[in-house]
Amino acid sequence: MKQSQQNIKRLLRHYAPRNDKNIKTNMDTDILFKQSIEDKENFWKEQAQEISWFEFPKTIISSDENQYNQWFPDGKLNMCYLCIDKHIEDGFGDQVAVIYDSPVTNQKQTHTFNEAKEEISKLAGGLISLGLQKGDTAVIYMPMIPQTLFSMLACARIGVIHNVVFGGFAPHELVVRIDDCKPKALITATAGVEIAKRIPYLPLVEKAIELAQDKVDHIIVYNRKLVDNQHEMFEGLVDYEELVQNSKPVDCVSVESTHPLYLLYTSGTTGKPKGVARDTGGYATALKFSMKYIYGIEQGETFWAASDFGWAVGHSYTVYGPLINRNSTIIFEGKPIMTPDAGTFWRIISEYKVAAMFTAPTAIRAIKKEDPNGELIKKYDLSHFKKQFLAGERCDVATLDWFAEHVGVPAIDHWWQTESGSPMLGLMTFNDGYKIKRASAGKPIPGYDIKIFDENGYELDAHHEGYLVIKLPLPPGSLLGIWNDYDRFEKSYLSQYKGYYFSGDGAIKDEDGYIFITGRVDDVINVAGHRLSTSEMEEIVSSHPDVAECAVVGIDDELKGQIPFATVVLKNGSSISEENIEKDIVKTVREKIGAVACLKNVMVVKRLPKTRSGKILRKLIRTLLDGKEFQIPSTIDDEKIIEEIQEKIGKYRA
Repeated sequence: MKQSQQNIKRLLRHYAPRNDKNIKTNMDTDILFKQSIEDKENFWKEQAQEISWFEFPKTIISSDENQYNQWFPDGKLNMCYLCIDKHIEDGFGDQVAVIYDSPVTNQKQTHTFNEAKEEISKLAGGLISLGLQKGDTAVIYMPMIPQTLFSMLACARIGVIHNVVFGGFAPHELVVRIDDCKPKALITATAGVEIAKRIPYLPLVEKAIELAQDKVDHIIVYNRKLVDNQHEMFEGLVDYEELVQNSKPVDCVSVESTHPLYLLYTSGTTGKPKGVARDTGGYATALKFSMKYIYGIEQGETFWAASDFGWAVGHSYTVYGPLINRNSTIIFEGKPIMTPDAGTFWRIISEYKVAAMFTAPTAIRAIKKEDPNGELIKKYDLSHFKKQFLAGERCDVATLDWFAEHVGVPAIDHWWQTESGSPMLGLMTFNDGYKIKRASAGKPIPGYDIKIFDENGYELDAHHEGYLVIKLPLPPGSLLGIWNDYDRFEKSYLSQYKGYYFSGDGAIKDEDGYIFITGRVDDVINVAGHRLSTSEMEEIVSSHPDVAECAVVGIDDELKGQIPFATVVLKNGSSISEENIEKDIVKTVREKIGAVACLKNVMVVKRLPKTRSGKILRKLIRTLLDGKEFQIPSTIDDEKIIEEIQEKIGKYRA
């Protein structure tokens, strides 16, 4: 992963922070971090006291049979109790817990804590009546509607381990999860909606049930009644609403801190998704800590994570984190653009008085492309809006500049993974003493003892790029392991550097301890023996005034092994020719990095292929440019993009 010192210095210059006299260094953050590393047990014992336990743990940290850490192993609690019942007992039953806003169906709803408890407790009773009990698993395959959140919490209420699958995933993806976690029930809905298109779920579920080796005992379906859908129904379905109406409410079941709350499958190098298992007590402690210290949100405020339930962000910061912290959370069924326009985010922030929001940089780039001058932002009162958090992929400086100019609240990039469940890098925004460095993901969050290693496991000094690793034990909230596959867990994360968790990302640390993520390890390309970061090139390409977003990948080259290739999307209203944009970008990259970068190809496309969570599918772009065989990723947002890019490649190379 070595790059020349000259290239590293260029990278850090390009990432240089703006001076802001209103931001000062926060010493409290340094003290918190030091305590979390040097006195782990007492630090996390204190944080655990911030949540309610049925039995407070006597043991703070121990090891399992594989010598992997467990947090609060003899503590007992219930996640649904923390999210719902506790707030009712504290006198906040009439506070709005859940806000549902669906521009694609023109529906808006609110649910108080009292109302949420009534449905959740009855649904939990219905699951018990079907034979589910603590330790069983259930798959939840639903769109962005309140019933998805209710289903998750109903499972948590009785100790059933849930696995939420992104609504609309192909049957094969459902089959993989069914066969791995062996659910006793599958909870689904009749359909989801993508902009103006209804996506029927039941035909996908029926196909998955047919293909799965393990049969599911009960299929529970919530009928959205968007259209007459009786022809989609099949034998043996349990009606969600009837199950709730006919069931008695049940109380929360006490579970061990280490009891798995959920499984969440993430992509694996072998092609088979990895079932990340999350505990209950450590996770609840970490989420409460993050809402208070990282996101700086007061109880009773509105917090919005614009993420699907099927992703880690949806679990942590649409459902569990805000509700533990007694925040109103927003379920948004729509897109940042086209539902109906690029002002949707600002409407929601204004209408529900959102204090802080969390989204992916690609959403902001999409808005910037449609509304480059920020005209739609001016229509809304954003006076309650204090902070914008970004994660999912690194945010380019050009987008941060646009946001600062037109929105005017801090845009705070941070970094974490499905495996961590909450941020590993970020800023502690609980007071005004945090300092933003643009394009940095921040500093290590308390509990995360992060190092930058070279290939041989030696820690690198500032300004040297290497592998981001984390000293064990990982803090509360991190994964319990891979579901029923410790060997894969060890091989994927623990075998590269003994005593450390391997993140799979490259990074650089500066002299102030801020860390800059340079991308996945496989995002580094080798051009004639020179290792170059595609993320560095993307920063430069995205700085062009006509570029809305871009992706730089390494493609095969007979002479040099690999050469970079840029695909760009232009801003709406841009009049620059494709020939001139290519000349401009090639010239700028040569000036910023040097001839060694060897970027000579810049292709303009209508849009980039992305996952439904907004991550750019760079591997797919690389495969298409190389003309190799490929499988359509199950997570792709729109398969038609592949044909568009293939057609454009043909014209570009003609």
